[in-house]
Amino acid sequence: MSKPVSSVISKLVSVLGLLVILIPLKTAAQTDQITFHKDIEPILQRSCQNCHRAGGVGPMPLVTYEQVAPFAGLIEYKTGLRDRAGAMPPWYMEKDIGIQNYKNDPSLSDEEIADISTWARSGAPKGNAANAPQALVFDDSLKWTAGEPDLVVKTNDVTKLAGTADWWGEIDRVPVGLEEDRYVKSVEIVEVNDVNNQAGTGRDTVGGRYIFHHMIWSTAELDEEGNRIEDSVTGWPVHEVGRNADIFDPEGGRLLRAGTYVYSDSVHMHSNGKDTTGHLEIGFRFHPVGYEPKYERVTLGLGNGVDISIAGNQNNQELHAYTVLEQHTKFITFEPHLHAPGERMCLEAIWGYTVETLSCVGYDHNWVRGYAFEDQAAPLLPKGTIMHIVGYMNNTETNPNVPDARNWQGSGNRSVTNMFIDLGMRVKMDDEQFFAEMEKRRNDLNMGPNDHVIGCPLCGAPLVAPIVEDVEASD
Repeated sequence: MSKPVSSVISKLVSVLGLLVILIPLKTAAQTDQITFHKDIEPILQRSCQNCHRAGGVGPMPLVTYEQVAPFAGLIEYKTGLRDRAGAMPPWYMEKDIGIQNYKNDPSLSDEEIADISTWARSGAPKGNAANAPQALVFDDSLKWTAGEPDLVVKTNDVTKLAGTADWWGEIDRVPVGLEEDRYVKSVEIVEVNDVNNQAGTGRDTVGGRYIFHHMIWSTAELDEEGNRIEDSVTGWPVHEVGRNADIFDPEGGRLLRAGTYVYSDSVHMHSNGKDTTGHLEIGFRFHPVGYEPKYERVTLGLGNGVDISIAGNQNNQELHAYTVLEQHTKFITFEPHLHAPGERMCLEAIWGYTVETLSCVGYDHNWVRGYAFEDQAAPLLPKGTIMHIVGYMNNTETNPNVPDARNWQGSGNRSVTNMFIDLGMRVKMDDEQFFAEMEKRRNDLNMGPNDHVIGCPLCGAPLVAPIVEDVEASD
């Protein structure tokens, strides 16, 4: 017996109605899918491709889909490390404590890391090429992240043979070739060597691309015997393996004197696992002629190089160091310097009854970072503040930078011995400058009486003017 026509039509209408509902839902699901061109490529352009491209320092290019897709799982793993050794991009600032505003921060957000993980685990879909951002154009002749230098000084070539012991000593003095004194707004040091970074060869040692671990250096005039003339010396930030550029406070540039030489009697070199010849290139960028700095740099002895003791086969070992600020101080950068067992360092300020963590960062012996605070986040600390750094050491087989975790380690210059220092840059202020900086910060941040800024314990306090006694009233 056939069904009534009305019943058939009714069911047909129901089916069509269901299709109308399902089709938009399917389209929305496709729209929400995380794809390479729409979601992943913009992240790579911002935070990865400057190194991971032809001619870059990264071991593989990450520009096209065909280049990236085979490494989807590795990219998920590396970005998921977030703030520990091996993380990519190499920026290890912890996101859940302390100051969070830094200059030139390439790190990924939690959402971006989650998107990469979802993309990798869903088969690395390519997506629609129409959604791709415009491809970046790179100039392979530029290797300076802070901008093209006004002056480049090159050290002499040095060869480090595979498998040889660490070396520590001095390099040849090199003239800067400057005819007039100039104030410097940034300095950047790049190691140039003959390592073919994209040849697929293994680089399993500490600092595997480089042979210079660090260089403590200055510029100075030299006497007839090649020694520094002390009243002509300008100290510069320590160069370290994989280091980013040092950008000085805009009102605290350093002086590079005419007729001086690059001088270092403290260069630390190590084998990277293959015979390598390389040198350092020092790029200076200058302030305009006539510039005069407002602030003077201050050097803090914030570190411990005496009683470092790290036991074998133990994790979470702590090192501590303290110092007291003798002047009002603005912190320009935080820069942990450790050696192979180092995994993490925190910077604390103790003022009155308050103990405040300013920054905690992971540490990677292959990529030493200096973390420059944003102008309105740089700590402004009054004299008398106690500064405290805490280092966390992992001397076990789980740390790939440690060659033999059975060994005890003490202080020293080799990669298998240790240093524990905050090498960050700071400037000192007199009372007038300090109060003016705090007032500017209150105004710029529109602070109210109950607001607090990490790293500025007095920013929220009203300024107390000196009390002038009325002599007549007191008589």
